[in-house]
Amino acid sequence: MPEQPTAVVWFRQDLRLSDNPALDAAVKTGLPIIPLFVWQPEEEGKWAPASASRWWLHQSLTALDAALRRIGSRLIVRSGPTSDVFRALVQKHGVKAVFWNRRYEPVVVKRDTGLKSELKSLGVAVESYNSALLHEPWTLATQAGKPFQVFTPYWKAIQAAPQPAEPFPAPQRLRSPETWPDSLPIAALELEPKIDWAAGMRASWTPGETGAMTALQRFLDDALGEYKTARDRPDLRSTSRLSPHLHFGEIGPRQIWHTVLKAMAKCDGSVQANAEWYLRELAWREFAYHLLYHFPHTTDQPLRPEFARFPWRDDRQALRAWQKGRTGYPLVDAGMRELWITGWMHNRVRMVVASFLVKHLLIPWQRGAEWFWDTLVDADLANNTLGWQWTAGCGADAAPYFRIFNPVNQGEKFDPNGAYVRRFVPELARLPNEYIHKPWTAPDEILEKAGVRLGETYPRPVVDHALARQRALDAFERIRRS
Repeated sequence: MPEQPTAVVWFRQDLRLSDNPALDAAVKTGLPIIPLFVWQPEEEGKWAPASASRWWLHQSLTALDAALRRIGSRLIVRSGPTSDVFRALVQKHGVKAVFWNRRYEPVVVKRDTGLKSELKSLGVAVESYNSALLHEPWTLATQAGKPFQVFTPYWKAIQAAPQPAEPFPAPQRLRSPETWPDSLPIAALELEPKIDWAAGMRASWTPGETGAMTALQRFLDDALGEYKTARDRPDLRSTSRLSPHLHFGEIGPRQIWHTVLKAMAKCDGSVQANAEWYLRELAWREFAYHLLYHFPHTTDQPLRPEFARFPWRDDRQALRAWQKGRTGYPLVDAGMRELWITGWMHNRVRMVVASFLVKHLLIPWQRGAEWFWDTLVDADLANNTLGWQWTAGCGADAAPYFRIFNPVNQGEKFDPNGAYVRRFVPELARLPNEYIHKPWTAPDEILEKAGVRLGETYPRPVVDHALARQRALDAFERIRRS
């Protein structure tokens, strides 16, 4: 007898059961459901998941499979060309409907469009949904009907738009197929590193839907009330740290949006102001996806075309010093080492280290974007592209090129007691606060007492701030004149 008709839910960057529109739609069909994950990074081109993201993905898939098993189901894992995987399932397991949640990266959009047409030609019903955004990129536009390129009017458009739909709970039970398809063990995908460099990430994160909800609740309890003023302090646990959970879809933005709105309704005016600022930051994520969708070339090319003529430098030694946190500027080095150890970096510090690379060192922003892509657990193409183009001054709503962060001033302002630097640059830990962000200014006796030998235990600055700033301004002036 032929297999009973089944539905496939194709999991990608939506690794959760609650508020999952594709899963919800599949459940409503009444069909047995095959939850599917396909590993085919070649189909994502240059921006396939890299080292830190793969580590997180392994943990998240494991958590998703466990959650599915608790409701009577399981995750089917396959590798190989996605179209081949689906053709095999259609032929062998009676698949009549496929459901997935949309992605917005240019290469993936093209792949998904072709796959949808192919499946429909086989007589399979295909439906896609929005699980990743509050407002999809084509739903908001300027009064002229064009894409936004400045954040403030985009934020106003979000505020004027209807509220996102309320999130819904996870299904209590999934109907299983008569015969389960063959599945690879998650370990067979070899997502975890063969040489274990992930100890710091394991100590810092709990991937999965449960970990995401725990992180959200911690933020609401401990940090939301001070968010607007404390969010720039890397020495404090003052941000939500939800970015990797959002990227992998372990939590959805409307779950966060409505949870924060409910918290606001129970609090006084000061907390409400902080909460609104957090929602505004969530809107920056939306803006990043809006830009990626409408300007897909910006993953590798500047949105502002004149920056294609910028006189970047190919300084591999300086790039390596930056990557390894050996620039001689403590805040920059602390940030790069936090990234290397934990797979994450505080947003204020991300801006400082990015500014240092493109403006102090005149190294192309694309090299920074590539390094972040490899080392961030929240490596997200839309957000990574926006952040680097913003800092370099070549993107939408970009910081002016002449805004060049002084890493010493930034450290003294946002890490006033040096706690962040001391944590990630321990060789400077015994320096007094006065010198923690500029050790080259400390008297010899202070350095000796702290056990710091400049050029040996800690590097001297790879570049002088004042000279580097002027060099960057001169370079910008040349392209402005041309």
